[in-house]
Amino acid sequence: MNNLHGILLVIASMAFFTLEDMFIKRLSGSLPVGQILMLLGMICALVFALLAKSQRAALFAPAAWQVKPVMRAATEMVSAMAFATALARVEISTVAAVFQATPLVITMGAALFLGEDVGWRRWLAICTGFAGVLLIIRPGLDGFEPAALLVVIAVLGVAARDLLTRTMNSAVPSSVVSFQAYITLIPAGALLLTFTPGDAQMLEGVEWGMLLGGSLFGVLGYYGIVVAMRVGDAAAVTPFRYTRLLFSILVGVVVFGERPDALTLAGAALIIGSGLYTFVREQRLARQARRRAAQLQAGRATA
Repeated sequence: MNNLHGILLVIASMAFFTLEDMFIKRLSGSLPVGQILMLLGMICALVFALLAKSQRAALFAPAAWQVKPVMRAATEMVSAMAFATALARVEISTVAAVFQATPLVITMGAALFLGEDVGWRRWLAICTGFAGVLLIIRPGLDGFEPAALLVVIAVLGVAARDLLTRTMNSAVPSSVVSFQAYITLIPAGALLLTFTPGDAQMLEGVEWGMLLGGSLFGVLGYYGIVVAMRVGDAAAVTPFRYTRLLFSILVGVVVFGERPDALTLAGAALIIGSGLYTFVREQRLARQARRRAAQLQAGRATA
């Protein structure tokens, strides 16, 4: 039953994140992306600051502002700038499809920078997933959208963020880490406002509604993921993160009139298939490692 609750929470969270993306994309039609990021950062950072206070967690404790947490926040800033700009310029279904390559990049980064053992099967899956990304972006071919490369930058930033998270002090509360992530959107938005076209504007009633909707669904999505990982097994709930692509395609078709072509769908299938294979393979290897450790412990106990 716990796994079922976890799965439902993950699916709901993916829907919430998609709705957040939808509001950001709609807002980008009338507001500069930098202004959107700054306002989202202010609202969501305030929410997590209040949450941290309710948990009696110190927002500015020294442990939370050492080198690694600050580096993590910096990667969050880069990925947010790239992702939001891509949302404004590229179809939401394309952005979501390329973004599904994030777990593959994390696996590759863990092998290259954390010394984790990645066998040839997972390397083949990673290459297959990257081939799917190339099918979607199609560099050098007709229909190539240079702004789609911003999604790749966002993927690299998120992967770096998650790899840094693995090496951070786990005593830092999630609410504080989330506050750091959202507070970086303020300087990120300021940079975009400074170096990209468009001036900040006063928001009208509908725009305020979309901004608050994006903030609400962003916070709900994050909260749902945290709870899902606590109540369900990772092996059961993680594969359902890919439902975000389905929601994004649905929103793209219904709200933005998008029509993903065959190459985009084929690329998305390659990315999801290789990602699921990599995840299943990692779970199998983890079970084998636990089994060997248990056998070794049993052998020592009988010696």
